[in-house]
This record gives sequence, C-alpha cells and structure tokens, in this order.
Amino acid sequence: MTVRVGTSGWQYRDWSGVLYPQGLPRRSWLEAYAEQFATVENNNAFYRLPSPEVFARWRERTPPDFVMAVKASRYLTHIKRLHDPVEPVHRLMTQAAALGDRLGPVLLQLPPTLRADPDALDACLACFPAGTRVAVEPRHASWWSAAVRGVLEDRGAALCWADRGSRPVTPLWRTADWGYVRFHEGRAAPAPRYGRTALRSWTDRIAGTWPAGAEVFAYFNNDHGGAAVADARAFTRLLRAAGR
Repeated sequence: MTVRVGTSGWQYRDWSGVLYPQGLPRRSWLEAYAEQFATVENNNAFYRLPSPEVFARWRERTPPDFVMAVKASRYLTHIKRLHDPVEPVHRLMTQAAALGDRLGPVLLQLPPTLRADPDALDACLACFPAGTRVAVEPRHASWWSAAVRGVLEDRGAALCWADRGSRPVTPLWRTADWGYVRFHEGRAAPAPRYGRTALRSWTDRIAGTWPAGAEVFAYFNNDHGGAAVADARAFTRLLRAAGR
C-alpha cells in the first residue's frame, strides 16, 4: 500500500521558519515543499481556477513523482450546487490537464447546507473524463445513505474520509479501490495539532481498509501555526513504521 501524505495548500505565511527557511522567497516555496512531501492538495482552484499556464508552471517546478490533488471550483460545488455540471467540469479538467502526470485526484467538497441529491451527484461524476479519480466530501448528514454509497461505488469515486476533533465525521465507507483522507482539526496541544494516538488510529483504519496495492491520499488542513506540517511529518513516520 502506498499512502501519500501532504497538506492542503503550501502558501501560508506562518510556515516561514517552520517548513521554509527564513528569508526564502515565496516563489521558491513549492520547490521546497516538494523536497519534503510527495503530494499537495491545491486549494487555489476552489477560489479561482488557475490558467493552464499556471498549472503548467507548477508541473515544471515539481519532481516527476510528485502528485497534486485539485479542489474543484466552488462555482461547481457551492454556487451551482452540482447542477449543470458539464461546463464547469470541462473547464476544470481542461485547464488542470496542464499538470500532466502530476495531476492527482479531484476533490468535490460539498457545502454543509447541501442536502443529499444522489441524482445530481451521479450526473456530476459522469462529466469527468474516464480515469479521473474524484473524491467527494459531503458535509450534511443526509448524504449517509445506501443510495449515495451506490453512486460513489458505481462511479469509482472515493468517499473522502474526514476528521474533525480527532474523530471521523464521515462514514468509513470504502467506495473505490483508492482512498482520500482529510484532517481538519485535532484536539492535541498546541491547537489545532493531532496527537499520536489519533494519528495511530488513522494508520490502523487505512491499513485495515485498503489492500496492499492500493493508493491512499492523506492531507492535513489544520494549517495554522504550521500544525499541518508537523502532523503530516508525524503521520508519515507512523506509516513508515507500520510498513505503509
């Protein structure tokens, strides 16, 4: 099993002196990040979809084995709320294609007020090109149904396992032959860090769910104060110790 561990974003000012040497120009941060982590979740596309030229530059600045997950535009998930997905999905995938072999999964993070709509989800997932790995992170409890699980399984999309407060806030469904995990906020000190026990529990959950040949992506979104960096490093050490 391969577990790729990274953070949600890399351009945080308070990471200077934590992940990046003091004085290192921001234009060099991605290269420095890629020296320590094999993947990153790109949140920029959620707020403003980058041009193909920007995606291409990110490809040029990262090593061949680096993987960049892309968070889908809020226009698709929060404004259109999964409806009329053809154009926004096409635009996202056309522009992100400039990442080439660096392109990893696409994350659909749904608004917390969006109630379950299995038909809309199915229609949206159908718009992605064949072979695209899509992870879905619903945030309303109405999504936890057999109908939604069936859509994810039929489309080969991964239910994003989400953690908040050092505990799962989503069902631990395996809906694809690959996995996606997001860590939003731990309970350890200093906040919002994760403790060793919580991270070890996630190591066990991942190991007990996916087979040896699977690929799982894990991203820490607790960026404040560099907590995500420290937790991603600690989680990587635990995974390596467990042979993952």
